[in-house]
Amino acid sequence: MSGNAAPEGHRSVTPYLVATDVDQLIDFLTAAFGATEKERVPGQDGRTGHARVAIGDSFVMMGKAQEGFPALPCYVYVYVPDTDATYTRALGAGAASVQEPADAFYGDRTAAVKDPAGNTWMFATRQEKLTDEELSARAREHMP
Repeated sequence: MSGNAAPEGHRSVTPYLVATDVDQLIDFLTAAFGATEKERVPGQDGRTGHARVAIGDSFVMMGKAQEGFPALPCYVYVYVPDTDATYTRALGAGAASVQEPADAFYGDRTAAVKDPAGNTWMFATRQEKLTDEELSARAREHMP
């Protein structure tokens, strides 16, 4: 087998979320992150059983919870153009605040929310590029 093992446009790692209500999750991702729907496959009950959306230059896939594949919360880190604006949009889309926007020692401005499906989304905007030495020194100061 030659070539890339992933479908065109995909990275080597693609998050796959399992939710009880995939349609609700798609609505949240669209409102909070400007996700673009790429694929929606209905299950036998007519509700979405599988879907794929694009957030920035990455894909997120998701499926409906079923026997053997229960809904599972996950933690996803996403780079966005404006952390504060994304935080506000996410709250407006039904998320609960986990961490208000703040500057982190590693050079990102970050915030975190929990979506209606129970997933935690931390998002960040890179504010400062640090050398390995600068990052190590700051980590020693700030990490337990």
